[in-house]
Amino acid sequence: MKSVLIANRGEIAVRVIRACKDHGLKSIAVYSSEDRNSMHAQMADASYSLKGTTAAQTYLNIEAIIEIAKSSGAEGVHPGYGFLSENANFAQAVLDAGLIWIGPPPAAIKLLGDKVSARKIAAKVGAPLVAGTADPVAGHEQVTAFAKEHGLPVAIKAAHGGGGRGLKVARTMEEIPELFASAVREAIAGFGRGECFVERYLDRPRHVETQVLVDSKGHAVVISSRDCSLQRRHQKLVEEAPAPFLSDAQNAELYRSSKAIMKEAGYVGAGTCEFLVGVDGTISFLEVNTRLQVEHPVSEEVSGIDLVREQFRIAMGEELGYDDPVIRGHSIEFRINGEDPGRSFLPAPGRITEWALPTGPGVRVDAGFRNGDIIGGNFDSLLAKLIVTGNSREQAIERARRALDEFHIDGLATALTFHRAIVQDPAFTQDFKVYTSYIENEFKNTIPQFVASSAHTQTHAAPEHIVAEVNGHRFEVTLHAPEPVHKRHRAKAGMSGLVAGNGLPSPMQGTVVKIAAPEGTHVEVGDLVIVLEAMKMEQPLMAHKSGIVTNLTAVIGETVANGAILCDIIEA
Repeated sequence: MKSVLIANRGEIAVRVIRACKDHGLKSIAVYSSEDRNSMHAQMADASYSLKGTTAAQTYLNIEAIIEIAKSSGAEGVHPGYGFLSENANFAQAVLDAGLIWIGPPPAAIKLLGDKVSARKIAAKVGAPLVAGTADPVAGHEQVTAFAKEHGLPVAIKAAHGGGGRGLKVARTMEEIPELFASAVREAIAGFGRGECFVERYLDRPRHVETQVLVDSKGHAVVISSRDCSLQRRHQKLVEEAPAPFLSDAQNAELYRSSKAIMKEAGYVGAGTCEFLVGVDGTISFLEVNTRLQVEHPVSEEVSGIDLVREQFRIAMGEELGYDDPVIRGHSIEFRINGEDPGRSFLPAPGRITEWALPTGPGVRVDAGFRNGDIIGGNFDSLLAKLIVTGNSREQAIERARRALDEFHIDGLATALTFHRAIVQDPAFTQDFKVYTSYIENEFKNTIPQFVASSAHTQTHAAPEHIVAEVNGHRFEVTLHAPEPVHKRHRAKAGMSGLVAGNGLPSPMQGTVVKIAAPEGTHVEVGDLVIVLEAMKMEQPLMAHKSGIVTNLTAVIGETVANGAILCDIIEA
């Protein structure tokens, strides 16, 4: 294998491109129309247009990606994470095209990517499990029946999902129908399939996982454990390796069951086994991610192993040649997402006007964007990852405080403000009382809403970058002639969170995916009115007062601006 097509975008595409250069491989990028000036499209040795803007038209378009792979001369395909990375049909299409698939066999993806069959494999090898349905449920009625038998709370989970999308936790019987419908919508939007199953939800659990590599001879190793308990909306924000405050017996069980699950499934490549650890120390298997994880750098930092290059080696039939590596030091990753912690982590598309990265001992930044880039709402909100490593967890946290203070981004809200707060929180730094819903339930969020700095408002014309495409192949030309400065409409940077008057405003730029209360509907305070989607996550809008819904302007499928009034609620 001498050339690799990266079927992805952003930070992970840049990460794989760099690994290709290190490994002596030619890198070939694909990009959406929105990404034609992106960092990954410019860094790759060759780049080709997918001719579209939405995920379905571009990074989920199997036929288009395979065609580019063949016409560009690619010999292998790396899927990154998200998009088609856990799609067995895509893996098979790559193999059918005579290309090298840098991932697990399609059969293993099917077995483990389907969370229902993954649970069956885990049970077969004796991995610990909580109660759950043996197969996907047909509707919300079956979820309710399960909850009556096993008790609340229950987790409704997309059978083919991941990354927190298509996962809803029901704590009352009344909310099950809407949460089930929302899980199905997110699953279809994110993964193309809406099947969901249900399992008992462990309250206040830690999220612990193992990074596993398996070569073609069946030799499996665990590179490290990781803790990913700090999450919002069931999506990870902070991850660290090794998972702290576990007993030797717990670690041994995590390592044993992870290897057994992968071997039973006939797995080859890099993958992650995820578990929940209850407050009483009970371990319960959660799922397998049949791909590289966003948080893989922390495992690299404590093991000295380049996981992407190991993926290349395994795909080319090489044996690993080592056992479980000795772990040295401690590493913590902070996801720098485009969202506003001061507004309940609402997605925040916009243009980056300042981008100053931290440096120094133990500091690594994996980024997919840079100053001047426009972050839209069509894709995931991850901008960069800050990875900080020290000899101990204490030293890693000390360095993280300094690195986070050095990291400056302006033009749009980011999760940096949350990270600066959490590294001062004793529940994370000392007592380690965090769990998967700690942010929603216990974190004292006094973070102010984001307001863009006027000092970074563009006042002069920038060089104009023209991208020409010949047969889909990207060529760049830069024009330095001055251009007129156009005034751009700037939406309000933030909203108070308290809605006054009759109007129900949109708290973010997003797409309307559901209208729960049509024109003329009587609603009570807290009733669901509209559901928006941005950066692949749903945001419900609730009635701020009782009354009749009137002047409804929201239309399913249309994009609304931050602050736009979607309807009025008039007292009856």
